[in-house]
Amino acid sequence: MNNVVIPTGYMGSGSSALTDLIGEFRGYTENHGSFEYIFLHCPDGVFDLEEKLLRNNNAIRSDEAIHSFIETMEALFESKFWWPGNYRANLSETFMDRVYAFVDELVDFTSDAYWYHQERLTGPRLALSLAKRACTRLTRGMISFPKMLRYAPMAIALPTSEEYYQAARHFLQDIFIDLGIEEHHLVLDQLVLPFNLSRLDSYFSDNAFVFVVQRDPRDVFLLNKYVWLPQGNPVPFPTDVHAFCAYYRRMRDMETLPHSFPHVMRLSFEDLLYRYDDTVASTLKTLGLRADDHVAPRTKLIPEQSLNNTQLFLIPEYRDERIAIERALPEFLYRFPFERVPDRTAMF
Repeated sequence: MNNVVIPTGYMGSGSSALTDLIGEFRGYTENHGSFEYIFLHCPDGVFDLEEKLLRNNNAIRSDEAIHSFIETMEALFESKFWWPGNYRANLSETFMDRVYAFVDELVDFTSDAYWYHQERLTGPRLALSLAKRACTRLTRGMISFPKMLRYAPMAIALPTSEEYYQAARHFLQDIFIDLGIEEHHLVLDQLVLPFNLSRLDSYFSDNAFVFVVQRDPRDVFLLNKYVWLPQGNPVPFPTDVHAFCAYYRRMRDMETLPHSFPHVMRLSFEDLLYRYDDTVASTLKTLGLRADDHVAPRTKLIPEQSLNNTQLFLIPEYRDERIAIERALPEFLYRFPFERVPDRTAMF
């Protein structure tokens, strides 16, 4: 069976560099490069559906969960100009068929009953509903219309945990087939996040490998504040250094771990650059590959270029912010083998 490799990280931590590296290996295909596959962990995605259907569920909650999930998947499928979307091109023409098959496996029955969520009308639908009511009153009931709802029918789903996870595994396997897993390995950037690791046991088989990429928070903070934000590409981190340190620690504390899933590997973004040969060798070993399977070295990940995005904290004007981060987050700092002051004009 071919592998599913999932690079992931902590917003701006450089996991796409690992995606680039693995794309240089024989038999590994980066489906659409560093495109981020978010359908599991996005709001109203598969993991939210799990929460709603397996915790404090009832008929009304399950109906909302199913319809919110379908609506979100349709948006990912159809939205051509939404950067995490356009699944029609970036995943598969049959993606929505897979979604409906997943939902059908979960739904116990549908009902013509309705509830307040379906009755909440806005915009043109509300105007049309009011016009229909007025028509009914003016004709003294001679002309009437069926109840106007946002959607119908209700979908009732009360699965057990095993039923839900079995359906989710079927859904994922169908998607992997669409992406070509029967012909080659897959590299799917951000399919899960570090905060989702506890879910790996329930969703994935032993052919999945998750690489969690972390990065020195000094560079994360400085790149975000002084490089990415001015370029119009901010990461949702505070730009006050003390607020950043508090938030960063809370973010890392939110991470959960799997109970038994065997293939979670951690590495530093900096290791891909400063310890390139060792990191390549260990990654090949993890995936069961040989050195000669690295068929296109330094064509997608070029460490000499990416070095310019490291050690920004050595620039003298950032000294106070560097010291604040070093004092607050010492356990997350990377031990650089040597110092280098980056070229400002080469940062990206």
